[in-house]
Amino acid sequence: MNAGRSPLFGHASSTEAGRLADVLRKETVGGALLLVAATVAVGWANSPWAEAYFRLGAIAVGPTAWGLNLPLSAWAADALLAVFFFVVGLELKYEVLAGDLRDPRRAVLPVVAAVGGMVVPAAVYVAFTLHAGDGALRGWAIPTATDIAFALAVLAVISSHLPSALRTFLLTLAVVDDLLAVTVIAVFYTGHLDLVALGLAGVPLVLFAVAARRLGNAAVLLPLAAATWYFVHESGVHATIAGVLLGLTVPVRAPRNGRPRQRRRLEAKELEHRMRPLSAGVAVPVFAFFAAGVTLGGLAGLTTALRDPVALGIVAGLVVGKVVGISGAAALTAALTRAELDTSLKWIDVVALALLGGIGFTIALLIGDLAFADPTRQEHVKVGVLIGTLVAASLAATLLILRDRSYAPDPEGQPR
Repeated sequence: MNAGRSPLFGHASSTEAGRLADVLRKETVGGALLLVAATVAVGWANSPWAEAYFRLGAIAVGPTAWGLNLPLSAWAADALLAVFFFVVGLELKYEVLAGDLRDPRRAVLPVVAAVGGMVVPAAVYVAFTLHAGDGALRGWAIPTATDIAFALAVLAVISSHLPSALRTFLLTLAVVDDLLAVTVIAVFYTGHLDLVALGLAGVPLVLFAVAARRLGNAAVLLPLAAATWYFVHESGVHATIAGVLLGLTVPVRAPRNGRPRQRRRLEAKELEHRMRPLSAGVAVPVFAFFAAGVTLGGLAGLTTALRDPVALGIVAGLVVGKVVGISGAAALTAALTRAELDTSLKWIDVVALALLGGIGFTIALLIGDLAFADPTRQEHVKVGVLIGTLVAASLAATLLILRDRSYAPDPEGQPR
């Protein structure tokens, strides 16, 4: 490696290694649960008992006086996913203030690659739907998000010899990817905006921030978090954004002049560690169960769905756009900056990683529901997301298996 050049896919810092491994284990379990939930949903929605599945999602619960008498499927999308985005906010703040993203040399590649992994799939989708009409362009953001739980599950099941630098980069990329997805939802998929309700949301949010720093008492924090969520929900901004905002208020113990700061009552890293099982093990799988159920209608139904430019654009965006966007951005960064590929990796590994980026599910389905009100179009979106994810996961798994074998030691225990 040339002197003065920073590795493009570097190893995690020593303080991050244990944390990354812990996150990997939890997200892997979450990915498996997510897969089970989605499989059950699709199977049930295409069984003789399909009507019961859709009736279950339509059951309304909650206080009518507060405007919260919502179907179970809406509670899963608006409330349970807020837990997922709360963890995203905690993770993002920790990485920026105390993790690897604090170092600009480490941060530049995940940011550029994540942006490439958003821009190119969106462009591919637009190319398929530009002349489709019927508001098809509104779904441009559907193929831009990566489902990190699914991606990590695939990587963990297959990988036994792949360099840790690849796993590290995937996790770091996911943080930036989630931030971009949150921004897109807040900016582009907000309908009516009630500024009064949005302003009122700031009151419990500020109180939550103060309480998080000084008290750390769940009896105080939970009502403030619920109030913030409620006012954001009423404002017209998608309620999951409240989760991110709440996560960003939790303090982080970042090193200062080589010494740790004084411990606070509540700390982002510790809270993330506690909340991640609830997010990955409950919130996301339950959302997937209610969101993934699509009536395929056999081969004829699939054919009809795939005639829709929206579904085709999603599949092409996830499978082709993500690969070109992520690996292309990484290659461009290496060509135009002082960064270069870590010596433990090959560029084909970057392509495998980019294929994993094409595994879109949770946020892709959420954006699909926000983008289209037509039930038929929503069904086509689900078909596109499911097929695109399966194709990307299959291609990634095949390539990763081949790469894993190439990194396996020979019979004498030496690297190949």
